[in-house]
Amino acid sequence: MTKHPLGSPYVRDQLSLRTIPLNEKRLQPEGEYILYWMQTTQRFEDNWALRLASVEADRIGKPLIIHHGLDPHYTHASARFHTFIMQGARELASRAQALGLTYRFALRRRVHDDARVIDRLASRACVVVTDLFPTAGVAERSARVAARVNCRVLAVDSAAVVPSASFHREEYAARTIRPKIARLLEHSLERVEDRAPKRATPPSLLASLEVEWLDIGRCDIEREVGRCEVDETVGPVSTHGGLRAARARLHAFVADGLRDYADRRRNPSDDFGSSRLSAYLHNGMISPLEVVTTARAAGDTAQSDSFLNELLTWRELSFNFCLRNPHYGSLAALPDWVHRSMRTHAADAREMTYTLEELERSATHDEIWNAGQRELVETGHMHNVVRMLWGKSVLTWAPTYEDALAWLVHLNNKYALDGRDPNSYAGIQWCFGKFDRPFAERAVWGTIRPMSLKRAHAKYDMTRYLERWGREAQLAL
Repeated sequence: MTKHPLGSPYVRDQLSLRTIPLNEKRLQPEGEYILYWMQTTQRFEDNWALRLASVEADRIGKPLIIHHGLDPHYTHASARFHTFIMQGARELASRAQALGLTYRFALRRRVHDDARVIDRLASRACVVVTDLFPTAGVAERSARVAARVNCRVLAVDSAAVVPSASFHREEYAARTIRPKIARLLEHSLERVEDRAPKRATPPSLLASLEVEWLDIGRCDIEREVGRCEVDETVGPVSTHGGLRAARARLHAFVADGLRDYADRRRNPSDDFGSSRLSAYLHNGMISPLEVVTTARAAGDTAQSDSFLNELLTWRELSFNFCLRNPHYGSLAALPDWVHRSMRTHAADAREMTYTLEELERSATHDEIWNAGQRELVETGHMHNVVRMLWGKSVLTWAPTYEDALAWLVHLNNKYALDGRDPNSYAGIQWCFGKFDRPFAERAVWGTIRPMSLKRAHAKYDMTRYLERWGREAQLAL
């Protein structure tokens, strides 16, 4: 891909499309630095927010400070998520020095600890740049800060390959967004050079800020997480956070997983039948742009196109959905035909019902569903095929449709490393008919597309999956 220097017309165009002002306050010329408040784009490469912050720093001749904070206040805060994020932060701290960037990480250990670090940093900044992200509480948190501080706050979209502002309304299906992405893709894939701002941050300035930044490069992460007010019952998993681990997984997947991907993606026991990159993409540890260009360079167009259809079409559709539809986490986000169906079938007798507690401990009658829930709890992942069956089944097992949606969101967001992501919300809502069409009417399902666990053995390769995650396999451990 062609590289463009900072400040080129291409960069200015992309920055304009990707940037949204969160308040009407002016840039403070008397400020001492540009502040990049890193939230969900936890990387330095292909980071449009960092790029804008660097451009602004050079434009007004100020240094740039990158502040990355983690607190226990997010929904389902746990040792699992804390550990994964801090592993990535350790790598960022190591690489920042080599890149000439001033990166600092702050760990707020308890809910009632100092909650105004970002306010104090913003009080001395010319402008605050942060990440645009529609879920995980990021948009709400950013809006609250923008309302409180006295300088301009800008949110920048680095999560989407094609700038989300290119789609001015909610797209209702893959077929409506796919041709629009195709028209804009090549332009959006062009790379730009990343470099540090010209002016370094004086150590005396950092010392004067009176922020308790953690020495993330040297600390004992397990010990630090243990000191935090988070759920320790949801513990760390073997998947390691950070760009190095993300790239290792990407290149291993491209080397093996793209071979016969269209067929292998249907086999949940195939370790490379799925990219397993969603946790890294959710936390912004690897750029989707890098994933796309790496997969395209693999050479097998038919197989890479099948993978890229999921990565581009469905991921960009999910981001658009959550950005444009404020009801993305409730049944209100569903189309009218689904609501008519649910009203008609709300009182239908369920063949069986479970409680949330029974679902959480994999205590259903179905071995496939239980295996998927065990995989999710123990690894923070679930294969896409099993995830569809998992979600569709709860729709018929919960007492109400409202319970089904709330329980799926709870289970996914509590255990999945990619929980609280637009892809997660869109995938769960798909189980209820979002982005889909009506099917033949039947009890409980109504006109929502049905999926059968009983038929899964015939349709998918479940034997080895159950050997690994089934009850008997778990008892043998």
